[in-house]
Amino acid sequence: MEKKSYTFEEIKQKLVNYCVYQDRCHAEVEQKMREFLLIDEAKEEIILYLLKENYLNEERFTRSYIRGKFYIKHWGKTKIKMNLKQKQISERLISSCFDEIDDSDYEKTIRKIFEGYYSKQTGLKEYQKKTKTIKYLMSKGFEYEKIIDIFE
Repeated sequence: MEKKSYTFEEIKQKLVNYCVYQDRCHAEVEQKMREFLLIDEAKEEIILYLLKENYLNEERFTRSYIRGKFYIKHWGKTKIKMNLKQKQISERLISSCFDEIDDSDYEKTIRKIFEGYYSKQTGLKEYQKKTKTIKYLMSKGFEYEKIIDIFE
């Protein structure tokens, strides 16, 4: 299949549209740029333009990512942090943005998921239901200490 060639301005506009569609991190934009086989100077110029015009904002991306993964997907902080690290977001930025999740909402979500999953476990002994539920919540990224607090 033949690749279409684009001018610098067309590529820049495509990347602006890519960032406008949803918040992106640097790693995602750089990955997208690889498709266009740009020279390093052109990549730098586009990144600087996106940053200057506020199309690319790492903190805004991190905050919206945290909100989305918690409030929509019901992921715990551990899983969110792990996925943000894969996107090359700094530990400091991740920690400073976790204020997007309200502590009482976090606890309510754990409790709601716990009660829903626990009640579906039938034909098991009490300790088996408890173990399965803890493993499930941990796979969703919730911290063991927070899960155990619910049992008490």
